[in-house]
Amino acid sequence: MNQNESTVIYRREGAIAYITLNRPDVLNAINADLARDFLATCQELSTDKNIRVVVINAAGRAFAAGGDLAQFRQDPLSVPEVLIDPMHEAILLLAHLQAPVIASLHGAVSGAGMSLALACDLAIAADNTRFNLAYAKVGASCDLGASWNLPRLVGMRRALEIALLSDTLDAESALRLGLVNAVVAHDALVEQTHQMATRLAGSPGVALGILKRLIRNSFNTELAEQLSAERAGFARCSETEDFREGVAAFLDRRPAVYKGR
Repeated sequence: MNQNESTVIYRREGAIAYITLNRPDVLNAINADLARDFLATCQELSTDKNIRVVVINAAGRAFAAGGDLAQFRQDPLSVPEVLIDPMHEAILLLAHLQAPVIASLHGAVSGAGMSLALACDLAIAADNTRFNLAYAKVGASCDLGASWNLPRLVGMRRALEIALLSDTLDAESALRLGLVNAVVAHDALVEQTHQMATRLAGSPGVALGILKRLIRNSFNTELAEQLSAERAGFARCSETEDFREGVAAFLDRRPAVYKGR
Protein backbone atom coordinates (compact mmCIF):
# COMPACT_ATOMS: atom_id res chain seq x y z
CA MET A 1 0.00 0.00 0.00
CA ASN A 2 1.19 3.51 -0.81
CA GLN A 3 2.01 5.23 2.48
CA ASN A 4 -0.35 8.09 1.66
CA GLU A 5 -3.18 5.52 1.44
CA SER A 6 -2.45 4.16 4.91
CA THR A 7 -4.66 5.24 7.80
CA VAL A 8 -1.49 6.14 9.72
CA ILE A 9 1.67 7.68 8.24
CA TYR A 10 4.93 7.16 10.13
CA ARG A 11 8.12 9.05 9.41
CA ARG A 12 11.37 9.95 11.12
CA GLU A 13 13.27 13.23 11.11
CA GLY A 14 16.46 12.42 12.95
CA ALA A 15 15.53 11.61 16.54
CA ILE A 16 11.93 12.85 16.10
CA ALA A 17 9.19 10.37 15.15
CA TYR A 18 5.98 11.65 13.55
CA ILE A 19 2.73 9.68 13.66
CA THR A 20 0.09 11.21 11.38
CA LEU A 21 -3.56 10.11 11.51
CA ASN A 22 -4.57 9.85 7.86
CA ARG A 23 -8.30 9.55 7.27
CA PRO A 24 -8.86 13.22 6.39
CA ASP A 25 -12.08 12.63 4.43
CA VAL A 26 -13.83 11.56 7.64
CA LEU A 27 -11.97 13.93 9.98
CA ASN A 28 -9.66 11.09 11.05
CA ALA A 29 -12.45 9.18 12.74
CA ILE A 30 -10.89 6.14 14.38
CA ASN A 31 -12.00 2.83 12.86
CA ALA A 32 -10.61 -0.70 13.15
CA ASP A 33 -8.06 -0.12 10.37
CA LEU A 34 -6.69 3.06 11.95
CA ALA A 35 -6.58 1.40 15.39
CA ARG A 36 -4.64 -1.55 13.95
CA ASP A 37 -2.22 0.69 12.07
CA PHE A 38 -1.75 3.01 15.04
CA LEU A 39 -0.85 0.08 17.27
CA ALA A 40 1.58 -1.33 14.70
CA THR A 41 3.27 2.06 14.46
CA CYS A 42 3.57 2.39 18.23
CA GLN A 43 5.01 -1.13 18.42
CA GLU A 44 7.60 -0.24 15.80
CA LEU A 45 8.74 2.99 17.42
CA SER A 46 8.78 1.47 20.91
CA THR A 47 11.71 -0.73 19.85
CA ASP A 48 13.74 2.12 18.34
CA LYS A 49 16.15 3.41 20.98
CA ASN A 50 17.20 6.32 18.76
CA ILE A 51 13.83 8.05 18.98
CA ARG A 52 13.92 10.87 21.51
CA VAL A 53 10.58 12.60 20.81
CA VAL A 54 7.25 11.45 19.32
CA VAL A 55 4.79 13.84 17.66
CA ILE A 56 1.20 12.76 16.99
CA ASN A 57 -0.59 14.94 14.44
CA ALA A 58 -3.22 14.53 11.74
CA ALA A 59 -3.91 15.21 8.08
CA GLY A 60 -6.77 17.36 6.85
CA ARG A 61 -9.12 19.72 8.67
CA ALA A 62 -9.17 18.04 12.08
CA PHE A 63 -7.04 16.09 14.50
CA ALA A 64 -9.70 13.44 15.12
CA ALA A 65 -13.48 13.62 15.36
CA GLY A 66 -13.71 10.56 17.60
CA GLY A 67 -14.57 6.98 16.82
CA ASP A 68 -16.05 6.03 13.45
CA LEU A 69 -19.79 6.03 14.13
CA ALA A 70 -20.46 4.25 10.83
CA GLN A 71 -18.56 1.26 12.16
CA PHE A 72 -20.32 1.56 15.51
CA ARG A 73 -23.69 1.40 13.75
CA GLN A 74 -22.73 -1.50 11.54
CA ASP A 75 -21.32 -3.75 14.27
CA PRO A 76 -21.40 -2.12 17.72
CA LEU A 77 -20.49 -5.30 19.62
CA SER A 78 -17.16 -5.59 17.78
CA VAL A 79 -15.92 -2.16 18.85
CA PRO A 80 -14.24 -3.16 22.14
CA GLU A 81 -12.20 -5.87 20.43
CA VAL A 82 -11.30 -4.34 17.07
CA LEU A 83 -10.97 -0.67 18.04
CA ILE A 84 -10.60 -0.17 21.79
CA ASP A 85 -8.23 -3.07 22.49
CA PRO A 86 -5.55 -2.06 19.95
CA MET A 87 -5.82 1.63 20.86
CA HIS A 88 -5.47 0.82 24.56
CA GLU A 89 -2.39 -1.28 23.87
CA ALA A 90 -0.95 1.62 21.88
CA ILE A 91 -1.74 4.11 24.68
CA LEU A 92 0.20 1.96 27.14
CA LEU A 93 3.18 1.77 24.78
CA LEU A 94 3.22 5.56 24.46
CA ALA A 95 2.96 6.02 28.24
CA HIS A 96 5.92 3.70 28.81
CA LEU A 97 8.15 5.28 26.19
CA GLN A 98 11.22 7.09 27.45
CA ALA A 99 10.59 9.68 24.73
CA PRO A 100 8.11 12.48 25.45
CA VAL A 101 4.98 12.37 23.29
CA ILE A 102 3.59 15.64 21.89
CA ALA A 103 0.04 16.02 20.56
CA SER A 104 -0.13 18.61 17.77
CA LEU A 105 -3.79 19.57 17.54
CA HIS A 106 -6.06 21.42 15.14
CA GLY A 107 -9.72 21.52 14.19
CA ALA A 108 -12.01 19.03 15.89
CA VAL A 109 -10.55 17.08 18.81
CA SER A 110 -13.51 15.02 19.90
CA GLY A 111 -14.37 11.76 21.60
CA ALA A 112 -11.55 9.25 21.17
CA GLY A 113 -9.54 11.99 19.46
CA MET A 114 -9.66 14.05 22.65
CA SER A 115 -8.83 10.96 24.70
CA LEU A 116 -5.77 10.35 22.54
CA ALA A 117 -4.67 13.97 22.96
CA LEU A 118 -5.10 13.70 26.75
CA ALA A 119 -2.89 10.60 26.79
CA CYS A 120 0.10 12.49 25.35
CA ASP A 121 2.71 14.06 27.61
CA LEU A 122 2.48 17.53 26.09
CA ALA A 123 -0.03 19.21 23.78
CA ILE A 124 0.14 22.22 21.50
CA ALA A 125 -3.04 23.45 19.82
CA ALA A 126 -3.82 25.70 16.88
CA ASP A 127 -6.16 28.56 17.70
CA ASN A 128 -8.92 26.94 15.63
CA THR A 129 -8.97 23.79 17.78
CA ARG A 130 -12.24 22.75 19.39
CA PHE A 131 -12.46 20.09 22.11
CA ASN A 132 -15.44 17.96 23.08
CA LEU A 133 -15.27 14.68 24.97
CA ALA A 134 -18.57 13.84 23.25
CA TYR A 135 -19.05 10.25 24.44
CA ALA A 136 -22.22 11.08 26.38
CA LYS A 137 -23.73 12.57 23.22
CA VAL A 138 -23.85 9.12 21.63
CA GLY A 139 -24.77 7.19 24.77
CA ALA A 140 -21.28 5.89 25.47
CA SER A 141 -18.73 6.02 28.24
CA CYS A 142 -15.13 6.93 27.47
CA ASP A 143 -12.05 4.97 26.41
CA LEU A 144 -8.36 5.50 25.56
CA GLY A 145 -7.63 6.53 29.14
CA ALA A 146 -9.78 9.66 29.30
CA SER A 147 -11.17 8.80 32.73
CA TRP A 148 -7.60 8.42 34.03
CA ASN A 149 -5.97 11.41 32.34
CA LEU A 150 -8.72 14.04 32.44
CA PRO A 151 -9.15 14.39 36.23
CA ARG A 152 -5.36 14.44 36.63
CA LEU A 153 -5.17 17.40 34.28
CA VAL A 154 -8.17 19.48 35.36
CA GLY A 155 -9.40 18.08 38.71
CA MET A 156 -12.41 15.93 39.56
CA ARG A 157 -15.24 18.47 39.35
CA ARG A 158 -14.08 19.99 36.09
CA ALA A 159 -13.48 16.53 34.61
CA LEU A 160 -17.03 15.51 35.47
CA GLU A 161 -18.36 18.70 33.90
CA ILE A 162 -16.41 18.11 30.68
CA ALA A 163 -17.48 14.47 30.52
CA LEU A 164 -21.12 14.71 31.58
CA LEU A 165 -22.17 17.95 29.86
CA SER A 166 -20.03 17.45 26.76
CA ASP A 167 -19.80 21.16 26.00
CA THR A 168 -17.37 22.31 23.34
CA LEU A 169 -14.22 24.07 24.55
CA ASP A 170 -12.22 26.43 22.39
CA ALA A 171 -8.44 26.45 22.39
CA GLU A 172 -8.06 29.28 24.90
CA SER A 173 -10.44 27.59 27.32
CA ALA A 174 -8.44 24.37 26.95
CA LEU A 175 -5.27 26.30 27.74
CA ARG A 176 -6.78 27.87 30.88
CA LEU A 177 -7.93 24.46 32.08
CA GLY A 178 -4.55 22.84 31.50
CA LEU A 179 -5.68 20.55 28.69
CA VAL A 180 -2.93 21.94 26.45
CA ASN A 181 0.44 23.57 27.05
CA ALA A 182 0.28 26.22 24.34
CA VAL A 183 -2.03 27.76 21.75
CA VAL A 184 -0.57 29.10 18.51
CA ALA A 185 -1.84 30.52 15.25
CA HIS A 186 -3.09 27.80 12.93
CA ASP A 187 -0.50 28.56 10.26
CA ALA A 188 2.28 28.37 12.88
CA LEU A 189 1.28 24.98 14.35
CA VAL A 190 3.69 22.86 12.32
CA GLU A 191 6.67 25.11 13.00
CA GLN A 192 5.89 25.58 16.70
CA THR A 193 5.43 21.83 17.14
CA HIS A 194 8.73 21.20 15.38
CA GLN A 195 10.48 23.72 17.63
CA MET A 196 9.14 22.02 20.77
CA ALA A 197 10.09 18.59 19.45
CA THR A 198 13.57 19.76 18.46
CA ARG A 199 14.12 21.29 21.89
CA LEU A 200 13.15 18.02 23.58
CA ALA A 201 15.24 15.96 21.15
CA GLY A 202 18.27 17.98 22.25
CA SER A 203 17.62 17.29 25.92
CA PRO A 204 19.06 14.49 28.08
CA GLY A 205 16.88 11.57 27.04
CA VAL A 206 17.38 9.28 30.03
CA ALA A 207 16.60 12.08 32.48
CA LEU A 208 13.47 13.08 30.56
CA GLY A 209 12.28 9.49 30.49
CA ILE A 210 12.76 9.10 34.23
CA LEU A 211 11.03 12.43 34.93
CA LYS A 212 8.12 11.34 32.73
CA ARG A 213 7.78 8.05 34.59
CA LEU A 214 8.09 9.64 38.04
CA ILE A 215 5.43 12.24 37.37
CA ARG A 216 3.05 9.81 35.65
CA ASN A 217 3.35 7.33 38.54
CA SER A 218 3.15 9.89 41.35
CA PHE A 219 -0.65 9.89 41.69
CA ASN A 220 -0.65 6.20 42.56
CA THR A 221 2.42 6.15 44.82
CA GLU A 222 2.88 6.75 48.54
CA LEU A 223 5.38 9.48 49.42
CA ALA A 224 8.00 7.09 50.81
CA GLU A 225 7.82 4.96 47.67
CA GLN A 226 8.02 8.05 45.46
CA LEU A 227 11.08 9.32 47.33
CA SER A 228 12.73 5.94 46.83
CA ALA A 229 11.90 6.06 43.12
CA GLU A 230 13.35 9.58 42.87
CA ARG A 231 16.58 8.42 44.49
CA ALA A 232 16.84 5.46 42.12
CA GLY A 233 16.10 7.72 39.15
CA PHE A 234 18.76 10.23 40.11
CA ALA A 235 21.26 7.44 40.64
CA ARG A 236 20.50 6.13 37.16
CA CYS A 237 20.95 9.61 35.67
CA SER A 238 24.28 10.04 37.45
CA GLU A 239 25.63 7.08 35.49
CA THR A 240 24.92 8.67 32.09
CA GLU A 241 27.12 10.60 29.71
CA ASP A 242 24.45 13.29 29.53
CA PHE A 243 24.65 13.91 33.29
CA ARG A 244 28.41 14.36 33.14
CA GLU A 245 28.03 16.64 30.13
CA GLY A 246 25.30 18.69 31.81
CA VAL A 247 27.33 19.26 34.97
CA ALA A 248 30.48 20.09 33.01
CA ALA A 249 28.63 22.48 30.71
CA PHE A 250 27.06 24.30 33.65
CA LEU A 251 30.41 24.72 35.41
CA ASP A 252 32.15 25.71 32.16
CA ARG A 253 29.37 28.19 31.35
CA ARG A 254 28.71 26.74 27.90
CA PRO A 255 25.70 25.10 26.22
CA ALA A 256 25.42 21.38 26.90
CA VAL A 257 25.45 18.91 23.99
CA TYR A 258 23.38 15.90 24.94
CA LYS A 259 23.54 12.55 23.16
CA GLY A 260 20.62 10.78 24.82
CA ARG A 261 22.81 8.34 26.70
